[in-house]
Amino acid sequence: MKKGLISLIVAVVVILGLVGSIFGSYNSLVALDEEVNTQWANVESKLQRRFDLIPNLVESVKGAMAQEKEVFTAIADARAKMAGAGSVDEKVQASNQLEGALGRLLVVTENYPELKSNQNVTALMDELSGTENRISVERDRYNEVVRKYNSKIRSFPTNLLAGMFNFEQRPYFESTKGADQVPKVNLQ
Repeated sequence: MKKGLISLIVAVVVILGLVGSIFGSYNSLVALDEEVNTQWANVESKLQRRFDLIPNLVESVKGAMAQEKEVFTAIADARAKMAGAGSVDEKVQASNQLEGALGRLLVVTENYPELKSNQNVTALMDELSGTENRISVERDRYNEVVRKYNSKIRSFPTNLLAGMFNFEQRPYFESTKGADQVPKVNLQ
């Protein structure tokens, strides 16, 4: 009787150990799955930040270029007219035009020692650069979590449990085709 009772107790302990191990493995798979989901959400939030910054950067660059282009184009045109002027009247008109353009440049320089649009462009470029760094860090973290998760669901005996409960491999964040090429920037 004692031998049968000991065998029964050992069997119950082994069964409870197996059931506990299954529950533990299942719970760790759920935790890793949620960690992958959370890390992907972090990547997406940084991508959204980039998406939101780019239009502001583009508009600021356009504004800065327009502001500078107007003044410097007027100066260049006046200089060209001055160089091509043949008569006194043409030279006077060209000189007045150049003087007016330089006057506008001096006003801009006096009122805006450092063009605010350039400060905005610089600040937005810094923000975009910081965002790109954050995206890179979050991608790396995501890939690390995916590596742990994929390793766990492929390892024996967890792979049996993962198959029963439809835990599937998650994709790594990979660069797109052409990402190894330097992008061409055209601000026209």
